[in-house]
Order: sequence, then structure tokens, then C-alpha cells
Amino acid sequence: MNHPTPAIVAQSAVRPLPRWALLLLCLAYAVPGFVGRDPWRNADMAAFGYMRELALGRTPWMSPLLAGMPPDTDGPLPYWLGAWAIQALGGWLPMDVAARLPFAALLAVTLAATWYCMYYLARSPGAQPVAFAFGGEAQPADYARAMADAALLALIACLGLAQLSHEITSHLTQLACTALLFFAAAAMPWRMGGPAAAAAAGLFGLVLSGAPALAALLGLGGAWLVWRERGATLRARAAGAGALLGLVLASAALAWALGLWDWRVVSADDAKEWHSLLRLFTWFSWPAWPLALWTLWRWRHQITSRAWHRHLLLPLWFALVAALATLTTRPADRALLLGLPAFAVLAAFALPTLRRSISALIDWFTLLFFSISAIAIWVIWVAVQTGVPAKPAANVAKLAPGYAPAFSLLAFGVALAATLAWCALVWWRAARNRAAIWKSLVLPASGATLGWLLLMTLWLPLLDYGRSFAPQVARVTAALDAAGARGCVAGYGLSRAQTAALAFHGGLDMVAPAQAQACGWVVADAAAEPPVRAVLPPGQWRKVASATRPTERTDRLLILQRVMDETPP
Repeated sequence: MNHPTPAIVAQSAVRPLPRWALLLLCLAYAVPGFVGRDPWRNADMAAFGYMRELALGRTPWMSPLLAGMPPDTDGPLPYWLGAWAIQALGGWLPMDVAARLPFAALLAVTLAATWYCMYYLARSPGAQPVAFAFGGEAQPADYARAMADAALLALIACLGLAQLSHEITSHLTQLACTALLFFAAAAMPWRMGGPAAAAAAGLFGLVLSGAPALAALLGLGGAWLVWRERGATLRARAAGAGALLGLVLASAALAWALGLWDWRVVSADDAKEWHSLLRLFTWFSWPAWPLALWTLWRWRHQITSRAWHRHLLLPLWFALVAALATLTTRPADRALLLGLPAFAVLAAFALPTLRRSISALIDWFTLLFFSISAIAIWVIWVAVQTGVPAKPAANVAKLAPGYAPAFSLLAFGVALAATLAWCALVWWRAARNRAAIWKSLVLPASGATLGWLLLMTLWLPLLDYGRSFAPQVARVTAALDAAGARGCVAGYGLSRAQTAALAFHGGLDMVAPAQAQACGWVVADAAAEPPVRAVLPPGQWRKVASATRPTERTDRLLILQRVMDETPP
């Protein structure tokens, strides 16, 4: 039985979002977080450490090492990108800033690929709205552009995207490559040149960033759905599916040749862990997942029909693979990150079926949530700067002892402009009844952007103080300088991020623990097992000082010096 499409959309509802407004929103979301901050704990700092080592020529390009330690994620591509940027721009920009530029481009690629993916899916025959008896229904091209705007807004609105999309890790590389593959599978078989190049970049990029199993699953599913597309000719379907399948095989062969074919599957047996996963699914993809569930319900007849409606099945496949990876791999939030473009596309398909009451509920909830959040950020910032109100100022002083407030006129101006823009947007949305189909996602996307921008301007010095290794490393280097340390320093029990921070912030020549005797100096984690005293006997080593992290007293580094044998021969 053929069920009619549930989408009822008039031509008046598919006006495009002004391009200047969409571009400004994307810039306001993407730029903060890539400029003006230190590398943060832990993955961000560790990844930068390997990039720095590669750029300085201290480690092989195919198997980078940091003080003798290999990366904890497979795939060298992210480290290559950062190292190439450091080598190209290191003389013009600080190393950490230069390393972030390729990843800012990857975030832009993710946003653009999601827009174009939705554009092509919305152009498919099964996605078209109901034709009116006397005309006036949305035209296919206008409908596709409006839906693409909505999908991009839904992606930006996802709460879990903000921090992870601004870290220079393999997970952002995987996200951009997944979005490219998503776009390629959506655009085929209607177009071949650009989508084939995007598919190649996506598949090989996923392999080289440590996700060959995901590349194979997503590529094979995409190829099958391209083949099943009934709106295209047999020749176009065969060409598109064949191109995808060939690229999947080539990428799998590359993974095999480089020894990257591995999926670290873990089990989630503990009830507390399942509770944590449920909480992660709830907030990470909010507000896309409730809308995505609504899409699955309202379009259920198209999903289960034999017509193979690819505009629903393709994002559903990408979302299911990401959900499976979230349940079976760690870290779970990094795996779920790869499903956000698919969740956003599914969420956008809910908009043509939403009732006005549900749309109003979304607006009011979003307005209250992000307005209250913005007010809280401003109040705490004022309290830190002036001491009034006293309670928030006291709480900050307790959580970040020793923090000295800093005022930046530029950051203040940007934050104030963003807040005024939010107020104007709220007034626009409340004062006029806009018929545009994307109207329900304007406030969620703008609110998420406002919150992220305020954090990256007003709170950035405080966040750097709490999330950067710099204050603790400064104490370590001060103790080493006071003791007259020279040459290399061995690390014991240190994480990759701690080692990278000591090398970057402290300018120390960090080496593997096996070289401790030759160096004469050791920086050890006080919580390491077995304790450093069990490995370095007290009779041969003495503790010079210890350095705690200001915001976490239990995070303590020990500085030890080898006791020289002064007995005459």
C-alpha cells in the first residue's frame, strides 16, 4: 500500500534563511574555541604533543612517539594535519594556534557537508511534500534549500558538538570524514564527480584517523542504498553503488596494509555504566534526538515500505552505526559525535510534520533554557570581576584558588554583541509569526552558539586556568630552575597529555622512564602505580619539590633528583 507523504509544506514556508545570517551564525560557532586558548586536558593536549614532535622532526611520521609512548588512538592523519600546519605557519603563529587551523577547516567541512547532504536528500522523490489540489505547494529546489538550512541549524544546536568539535583530535577528523561520506551517499547517483571525491576523502580519512570498521560499515550501507534508489536510472545507480563499493574495498586494503584494522569493542555490563550511557544519549544530541524520534514515527510508513526511501534510511543507517559504536567502544561520547549529522538530518525531516503547539513549546523551552544560561554566565563573570554578588565570587575562589581575574575589552565587546543579538532574535521570533519551515530550530541553534561564545569569551581565562596544564607546569619548571636542573627530564607514571604539557609549556626535554638514570631528573605522578619510590630507591633519589594543579589538589607531580655518589674512587 502506498502511503502519502506526511509532509505538508506551502511555498510560503520554504523561504531560505538569509545567507549572511547563516554564515554569521556558523562563524560565531566555529571560531571561538579555536583561538585565544591553551591546549586543554586531556585529549586536546596529548594530540598537540604528537603534532609538535612530528613538526620538530623528533619522531617518525608513520609511528609517532612522545617520550617513548605511542598515541592512544590509531591513525596518523590528525597528527599529520597539525604537524604540517605547524611547519607551514610555525614562524607566523604560535604552534598551538597553527595546529588548530586544519581542524577549524574540518569543522567547516562538517557543517557544509551536512547542508549539502540534506539538500540532496530533500530533492529525492519520496521526500517531497504533498501536492495541493490547486497548487501552492513548495517547489522542490526551494524546499530542499529550506530543509538544508534546518538540518544545519539542528546540527549546531546539538549540545555535544560544541567542545569536541573544537578539539584537535582524531575524533573531529572522523566527524568531518563521516559527514563527507554522508554527503557522497546522499548525492549519488544524481551526481558523480564531487560526491565520488568526497567519498574517497571520507573513507580514506576514516581509515587514516583510526576508524576503518566504521568506514566499511557506513560505506557498504551507503552503496546498498544508492543501488536501491528508485528515482534514478539503472546506469546511474550502478555507477554510484560501484564507485562507493570500490572505494570501500580500497580503503579496507589500505587499513590492512597499515595494520589499522581494529575495533576495540568493550562491554557495558555495569548498571552504572548503562545509566551513564543513557544520560549521554539524552543530553549529547539534544534537541535533535526528540525530533528524530518524531520523524521515525510520522514517516514510519515510508521507512517500512518496499520503496526504499533513501532520504530516511540513509541517515537512519548512519545514526544506528554511530549508536552501536557508542555502546561498544570507548570513549562513548567521541563515538556518538559521529552520528550528529545523521541525527540533525532526521530532526529536520520532522519539521514539515510538526504541529504549531509543538513548535511553540520548542521555542519557549529554548528561550528559557538559553536565556537563563546566558544570565548565569554573565552574573558569575561580573562576580569574578567585581566580587558582587559575593556568593558566586566565593564559589569561584573555592573552586579555582589563586585565580587572578583578567579583563579583555575585545572579549567583553564580542560577548555583549552576541547577547544583544540574542535579545533581538528573541524579539523577532516572538513579535512576528514567521512561516518559514526552519523557524523552530533558529532559537536552539542560536542559543547553543550564544552559550558557547560566552564561555569562550567571558569565561575563557577561568576555563584556561582550570582546564590547562600551564599553571601546574609553571610550578614544576620553577622548582627545576631553583634546583639548577639541566638537560633532559624523565617522566614516570605521566599521561601523554602531562608529558606533552611539560614539553610545550615548560620547554622540557621529556624522555622515557628508562632514561631516568642518564638524565638525573624525574617528574613523577604522585598517584602512579607502583609508586615512584618503589622504582627509584630513596637512597639514590631525593624529592626536590612537588607541584599540584590549582583546581585539583589530588593531582600532584613530584620532582626528584638523582643523588650523586660523592665517595672518592
